[in-house]
Amino acid sequence: MKKYIIGLVTGLAMITSCADKLDLEPANNITDEQIKEILASGDEAKIDIILGGIANNIMLQINKTVENVMTSDPRKASLFGQNCMRNLAGNDVVFGSTTIGIFGSEIYSFSEDFTAARADDNVCFWNFGWSGVTTANKLLNLLDDTTIGNNVKLKNYKARALVLRAYTYNYLIENYQDAYLQGGNGKLGLMLYNTYDPGQPVKARASSEDTYAFIKKDISQAITLFNEAGIGYTEDVRDFDLGAAYFILARVALCTGDYQTVVSASDNVLGHYPNLISQAYYGGKNTGTEEDPIIFRPDSNAFLNNAKNPEVIYGFPKGEANTTHNTWMNVFGRSYGGESEGFARIDNRLYEKIADNDFRKDAFAGSVNIGNYTYPVSGNVNTIPSYVNLKFAATHALGSDNKSEVGSTSCYYMRSSEILLMKAEAQAQSGNETAAKATLNTLLAARTKAGTPTLTCDNYPSMNGLSALQMVQLQTRIELWGEGGREFYNNKRWNIPVDRNGSSNHVHVSLNSYPGMTLKIPQQEMLYNPLCVQN
Repeated sequence: MKKYIIGLVTGLAMITSCADKLDLEPANNITDEQIKEILASGDEAKIDIILGGIANNIMLQINKTVENVMTSDPRKASLFGQNCMRNLAGNDVVFGSTTIGIFGSEIYSFSEDFTAARADDNVCFWNFGWSGVTTANKLLNLLDDTTIGNNVKLKNYKARALVLRAYTYNYLIENYQDAYLQGGNGKLGLMLYNTYDPGQPVKARASSEDTYAFIKKDISQAITLFNEAGIGYTEDVRDFDLGAAYFILARVALCTGDYQTVVSASDNVLGHYPNLISQAYYGGKNTGTEEDPIIFRPDSNAFLNNAKNPEVIYGFPKGEANTTHNTWMNVFGRSYGGESEGFARIDNRLYEKIADNDFRKDAFAGSVNIGNYTYPVSGNVNTIPSYVNLKFAATHALGSDNKSEVGSTSCYYMRSSEILLMKAEAQAQSGNETAAKATLNTLLAARTKAGTPTLTCDNYPSMNGLSALQMVQLQTRIELWGEGGREFYNNKRWNIPVDRNGSSNHVHVSLNSYPGMTLKIPQQEMLYNPLCVQN
């Protein structure tokens, strides 16, 4: 039976247009057998149109609202939405200023078990991850070593697919097994599928060790292929390139305790990203007037405008960017994080640990309410409470004077500050405290307010008496606040429970231990795959 590979190219109108000109089958009808014939023909123009289109789509997968995740809701069907769900299951993000019943409240309050096999808030992670693996395998089916030969374009295309497969397999195991260094290394990992075939037999779960070995092999091969294809660090942040590949390698190596690889991968990236976000562009700045006292322009916010962010390794411009994150995190937005009062606020305990001459403190409101804000279109008025984040604040769309368009921004998924922090952690975990502090000092110097003494590990007030690892953990929480669900995943790796006792502004004081952060294999997989063993 013919297998249609159109799922990879649907929506790429350019492919259909160009296919017509070259007398190819319409993109909506092309099969994998026909693609293999095109590859065998050696016709570079046709190969570029079809394979190039598929490979370009590979790089969009992470940014998509993915179909077939049993929901059309972008909060569950996109990586940004899922990351925001993870933000709510930690210590550092406060959800709202009072008890609210909007989506996310059940996660924040731990009123429902989001790890359960039948939970909607579980299965969306499974389906999103496997969608990426399947998409990658469809392309990899076409690109065996014999077909690729010395063709540098095909090497680049295969590398992209391997990056996606490594990324999504790592995403799955971070969610569906205990942290590798917290006992997960002796437990089951994932089913390892390296080909796409709807009729292939189901597989049992491999060990966590074998799963991580599979991921490392993929990302290492991708790096080799990028180098052979002459693809280094590209100018276009939408690309899967060496920067994205080394970022993933560093993350995977950190999860498995391969600290030497973390440092070497991080150094490779940092050598190409020497500049960090400046004070002028770190978060939202109020430029309001007497007539309009609250104005936060995303144009001058590096977290909403990639053009002002020298750290972006992988992201998308306005118009292509998935904006679900801003929907959740922008207190002036017209959706959940703003008008619906699901304000994303910083735990006062973390806020108080940020040094006064650290300009990251200005990315959050202090202990006093900002005041009333009138939302566009509806005219509804909310009181913007204390401790809200201004890191992702915007009253307008990027490049627009129309407040009703608020929420339209650029986006990013990987940035170099996280690489720097991964390097510092690897050094600290290896027992090299001097090197870890030196790496942290690079970040602290870059985050010091102009005209004040340079911050270091030795003079940062809240780090007095901390070990180097504890310093890294604190600075990671500050720097990556609200980004990528990082606090959740790092808490899991570090065996840090959710304990909100002592917070003055958390609406729900909850306690959730580390084992409660691992998802059960969804019921659909348990029913479909008789070889699958539950966590």
